[in-house]
Amino acid sequence: MISSPITTSVFDLFKVGPGPSSSHTIGPMKAAFDFRQRLAHLPTEIQQRADAIHVHLYGSLSATGKGHGTDRAVVAGLLGWQPETTDPVAMLKLLRDPAALYPVPVDEKTIEVGPQQIHFERVRYDSPYHNTMVIKLTSGEAVLSEEEYYSIGGGFIIRKNEPEISADAYSVPYPYSTMAELKAQLTANTISLDELLMANEMSLTGRDRAEVNQRIDQILDFMHKAVRRGLKQKGILPGSIKLSRKAPILFQQAKGMSQSSDSFLIFLNAYCLAASEENAAGGIVVTAPTSGASGVIPGLTFLAKHRFHYDKATMRAGMLAAAMIGFLVKHNASISGAEMGCMGEIGTASAMGAAFLTRCTQAKADIGPIEAAAEIGIEHHLGMTCDPIGGYVQIPCIERNAMGAVKAYNAFLLATSGAASFQKISLDAVVKVMKATGRDMSTKYKETSEAGLALSATEC
Repeated sequence: MISSPITTSVFDLFKVGPGPSSSHTIGPMKAAFDFRQRLAHLPTEIQQRADAIHVHLYGSLSATGKGHGTDRAVVAGLLGWQPETTDPVAMLKLLRDPAALYPVPVDEKTIEVGPQQIHFERVRYDSPYHNTMVIKLTSGEAVLSEEEYYSIGGGFIIRKNEPEISADAYSVPYPYSTMAELKAQLTANTISLDELLMANEMSLTGRDRAEVNQRIDQILDFMHKAVRRGLKQKGILPGSIKLSRKAPILFQQAKGMSQSSDSFLIFLNAYCLAASEENAAGGIVVTAPTSGASGVIPGLTFLAKHRFHYDKATMRAGMLAAAMIGFLVKHNASISGAEMGCMGEIGTASAMGAAFLTRCTQAKADIGPIEAAAEIGIEHHLGMTCDPIGGYVQIPCIERNAMGAVKAYNAFLLATSGAASFQKISLDAVVKVMKATGRDMSTKYKETSEAGLALSATEC
């Protein structure tokens, strides 16, 4: 009996939305939208008394929220915007005028929200998660309604005191919570990895096989659109760093070196930078598993499609394998940079990318090399800090996506060298180490811009 099985959908892990950060942009937008929805269900008496809405940001949301656009995301959510349908150009215009106010409907009136109602709190807040936001509906000094939300990475949010949904509500035919349990299910049921993951996904979402496949294709299309846009866009990224886009330059360089052995890596770097630069610019990307790591898998899948010419069925199988690795890390550690440092974001993305590549090269899914590739991907990101300069998802984040993809490719090569069975460290073991490392890591190195490269801001 699996006590706490994984019940995350592929489409919860791979979410479409605006950059630059799933935990600082998509999560707060969803939380603010949820609060807006709850306002409509308050007693009329409370609605009529209300005269203000205040948003209090704590932890990493406060420390780096400005650079991540958290304030804009909160306003967007209160306005009723949702991540997948948000116009990134319109979102970048929010709060550009510090005097601007935005109407939020409450009963038959509107309450205006502006920069003065969004508070970047620097005090320590007693919370189980680093990314905490508290939204209050007030009347003068009186608090009429209050909700506390936690943005736990990848755009996932938790509302404080929200009733836990029983495992029965999200039952899956093949429950597992660890890689060991997954392998036991494969053996006990004589089922392939592809079929197991597909069966669970259909059960979770209510979609049939064709619908799941169509949605995976759409997710890949969103990823590749971000790559294509990034390969064409030139100029300076938003923010005080004034960082120039590099992807178009690398892409042109790679095309001019088609006969060189280095062109392969330059193409891969260009694809990853392209998607990451689009994320940094606030464009529409796919959390993979986070927005900060949204260049790794798009870059690798773009390469797989256009260089290796894998068909749709192969790409889908690879994406399911990648998602499975993301599930295991999220369930047993965390994919949040504020919780795990960058090993939670790029480390997980690299492991997912390695699993994707490994599955794509197999005629039939062999869990051994897939596990080995993912384990190698995580192992060589252990302890990686999250220290963005100025709170922007630019330095070191953009290049780090390219490096994560290269490591993923090498992990795939190592795992498929014929020696996967010699691997001494299991995926479950390395995820436990990852969790312990994140717990031991100084908060300064976990998305606060208080240490590491972030202190080089004066040199930029």
